[in-house]
Amino acid sequence: MGGLIQPSPVPDESDSSRRIIVIAIAAVILVVVIVAFLLRTPPKKNSGPPAYASNLQLSDLKMSAAENFVGATVNYVDGTITNAGNKTVTQARVEVTFKDDMGQLAQREEVPLQVLKTSGPYPEAVDLNVSPLGPGQSKPFRLTFESISAQWNRQYPEIQIIDVITK
Repeated sequence: MGGLIQPSPVPDESDSSRRIIVIAIAAVILVVVIVAFLLRTPPKKNSGPPAYASNLQLSDLKMSAAENFVGATVNYVDGTITNAGNKTVTQARVEVTFKDDMGQLAQREEVPLQVLKTSGPYPEAVDLNVSPLGPGQSKPFRLTFESISAQWNRQYPEIQIIDVITK
């Protein structure tokens, strides 16, 4: 009998919207994975010290500490760097390793090696590109540390030259 009104079949909207959401999420994840893959950097190679580092000798190491104007302790490692090679050194970076009482790593820092310029009333630490180290020259240097781990055993740290730029 035709008197009953039957609703016309309505397409299932919730099923198609779920499909669109799943496809959109999958597309976003795919884009993120592709971008992450393209922007990753190759792992840093530990190939040891640069070849010219064997021509640089660090000697006469001394440690000191001082309080800065805000009351924090600043630690210094002073010494002498000698260039026994035939090139002028314009930049050097060192890796400084502080150990704890058990001889294990307490802190490791990479810092630029700065030479002391004594033209004024106080010695000033400047980069090697300001005061290059010529062949056969020796100059005093300073490494500055704003903070050192409390686990440090208060012994001299290990210092290794990890980067050298010459001209």
